[in-house]
Amino acid sequence: MRITIVTLFPEFFDSPLACALMGKGREAGVVDFALVNPRDFTTDRHRTADDRPYGGGPGMVMLAEPLARALESIPQPGRMLLTSPRGRALDQDLARELAAEESVTVICGRYEGLDERLCELFPLEHVRVGEAVLNGGEAAALCLAEAVARLRPGFMGHADSGEEESFSRGLLEYPHYTRPEVFRGLPVPEALLSGDHARIARWRREQALAETLRRRPDLLEQADLGREDLETLRRLRREGPARPGRNLYLALVHAPVLNKFGEVTAVSLTNLDVHDIGRVSRTYGAAGLAVVTPLEDQQALLGKLLGHWTEGAGSRSNPDRAEALDRVAGLPDLDAAVAWVEAQAGTRPKVVATSARDEGSLTLPRVREWLRDEPVLLVLGTGHGLAPQILERADGVLRPLRPLGEYNHLPVRAAAAILLDRLLGDAG
Repeated sequence: MRITIVTLFPEFFDSPLACALMGKGREAGVVDFALVNPRDFTTDRHRTADDRPYGGGPGMVMLAEPLARALESIPQPGRMLLTSPRGRALDQDLARELAAEESVTVICGRYEGLDERLCELFPLEHVRVGEAVLNGGEAAALCLAEAVARLRPGFMGHADSGEEESFSRGLLEYPHYTRPEVFRGLPVPEALLSGDHARIARWRREQALAETLRRRPDLLEQADLGREDLETLRRLRREGPARPGRNLYLALVHAPVLNKFGEVTAVSLTNLDVHDIGRVSRTYGAAGLAVVTPLEDQQALLGKLLGHWTEGAGSRSNPDRAEALDRVAGLPDLDAAVAWVEAQAGTRPKVVATSARDEGSLTLPRVREWLRDEPVLLVLGTGHGLAPQILERADGVLRPLRPLGEYNHLPVRAAAAILLDRLLGDAG
């Protein structure tokens, strides 16, 4: 396989491409590299490869002409990849795709990027490595080259090494141990010393599942899992440490809210909202749901509903529903809801309001950070959304859920389910 790297700094690659497995792979002819410098295709004595951007602004832009000539000089470029933050993420699936090619070209961006017209003239595929900002694309290109080259036949020392490692089967890799058997009082797990290959395989699979659940639960959504794997994951979730949901409380506010004319009002509670948000909250392990209404008749209605399902005939006919509604409390206002959380959590919660009217700037990642260390009360509005006096009292207002069209009228119980999944779900 031949990998051509187009870079303004070819010396960056001198050592990494010559040492360890990469050096051995080159010596064995498994992979070959060519370094092409756009400066070699300039026409001025200063070898200028960048210029100021049209329209002004900071930084420089890579010139189109020398880079175009550099790309046209490559005899067999194969797939042409541009390291770019707006591209497809480099993952194991992409690495496998590229490893099946006989030639690949990687273009290292620098400065503010390259002239956009090059993307129209050449079939450039944007690829990103991670979410951090780098000085240029060279480090990313090196990651890409290594991920691809090691999958070529003959590159790895053991034929199965590439398939046994993290991400190869959608899971993180299990832990490894070697001699001595006991190191500073810490023994090797007994299963690995048993000599029972089936037992060792089971232990490794469970450890891979546990590591993935603990560190990268988002990977589980696409992993190839069998029935035994799913049973193992259920057990690990039961036995594992408390999830962030222990710090998340919800408040479903019925007053003060807005009506369709933008007027502040109170609305009646809805049986479906209480049931469905209660069930979703319980499913995601949230700590509780406060149904907020100042109206005495609505409080009485809620008390009757909850009593039927948690203590009355409903609890005997449908224990699952009783469990879902057991953590629901009826409260007269937001102050009471905050006090309710504080009484359970031992400290005042962060109050996070929601709105569909583009009034918020708080992000979900920030709320997830709060949930790691402190309680959060997520406030949802009925009617046509929370009144301004509620939004003003919040510690932050979440950015609204982004609709995929002009229609933007989610029912509150659907919005609650989406937010809970994004805050507490494995992919979140």
